[in-house]
Amino acid sequence: MQLILFLTGLAVGLGLWMWQKLQTERYLGKVPKNFAPRSSGGELPLIHQLQHKITVLEQQKLGLQQQLHDYQQLLDLAPIAYLHVDEDNQLLLCNHHAKQMLSLQRWQSGKLRLLLELVRSYELDRLIEQTRKRQEFQSAEWVYHPSCDHDATGVNMESLAIRGYSFPLVNGEVAVFLENRQPLLDVHKARDRAFSDLAHELRTPLTSIRLVVETLQDRLDAPFNRLVNRLLQEVDRLIDLVQRWLELTQLETNASITLHRQPVELRSLILSVWETLEPLAKRRQIHISDTNCEEVWINVDSSQMYQVFLNLLDNAIKYTPDGGTIHINTETMIKNNQPLLGVNIIDSGKGFADKDLPNVFERFYRGDESRVRLQEKAGNGNTLIAGSGLGLAIVRQIVLAHEGFIQAMNDPQTGGAKLRILLPQNEVANHLS
Repeated sequence: MQLILFLTGLAVGLGLWMWQKLQTERYLGKVPKNFAPRSSGGELPLIHQLQHKITVLEQQKLGLQQQLHDYQQLLDLAPIAYLHVDEDNQLLLCNHHAKQMLSLQRWQSGKLRLLLELVRSYELDRLIEQTRKRQEFQSAEWVYHPSCDHDATGVNMESLAIRGYSFPLVNGEVAVFLENRQPLLDVHKARDRAFSDLAHELRTPLTSIRLVVETLQDRLDAPFNRLVNRLLQEVDRLIDLVQRWLELTQLETNASITLHRQPVELRSLILSVWETLEPLAKRRQIHISDTNCEEVWINVDSSQMYQVFLNLLDNAIKYTPDGGTIHINTETMIKNNQPLLGVNIIDSGKGFADKDLPNVFERFYRGDESRVRLQEKAGNGNTLIAGSGLGLAIVRQIVLAHEGFIQAMNDPQTGGAKLRILLPQNEVANHLS
């Protein structure tokens, strides 16, 4: 009887042991395989394996924390402002440069606040929303006007010209870099002011020099009179350069420019400009073709638009070879859902070089030398014909004042330079109304 009880107890004990072993093996089967020891020797007990892996994970955590700290220091010392907002536009992080630029000294790390409460810039808020909506890189430029309550020092802050670059992150978060462009604009303004002051000072002595040269012109015989004529041409070129610079400065500052709009027939305006330049064109047998120029009335400042076509046609004559033709035509197109009237002026020259196209409207920009024409002057050899580099810059400012656009390209048919003026449809007047 006792033997039976012993065997029964032994069977029950072995059953419990087997069940416990199966449960343990099932549990260990759920443990990730990367917890297994990598030592070549015998396997360590399970508790030692877990302790080893925990140590490795702690070291990895410390390494990641150190990297995060280094990245935060790098952003904080970066020479460009950085902002990081969450999906609710709450400011999560900003670096030292952002605090200085936007006067965010009162912001505390870890304390969530809406960015719009800290920085009253709706342009910045719109940039972030567009980035989150489109899920792609965005950029924008605007002028930031700090409010008085944002300045902790109590001193009124000046407005800043800012360019923003934003990037979408995970979970609706957005990173924004802000570039302060105000110092660069201040340098440009100081440069322009210095040039304008210099131009004003040069006008009087240049006029006096021209009077002296004109006096000598009639009193000298050959060959000295040719030298005086050459001197007079150079003085006139300097006077024209000074005058053009002053005109451009006035147009860009918009200090005293008022457009006196009136209905003007486009074709008649262009032909009146051509009559002024026709003596220059006849010397080289250059003709104008306006067969495709329709009768269109535009509501513009006639004197300003006269200056536009005078500069464009003068350039076309310079770069058109002898016996060539200048083509003028009009077209209508749609840009940004807005109907536009286009006026094209196409010369018969070699066209613009590809590297020049982005810069042709910059002041003092001189294009590829292949665009400079050689004109034969009696007794003086070959003389380079080149403009001051201000004509197209003036044209652009006048067109912009009329809320229009101007584009430079090469004509695919003639290969010559093509300048296109685009005026919005609301600038086109119906002369019958």
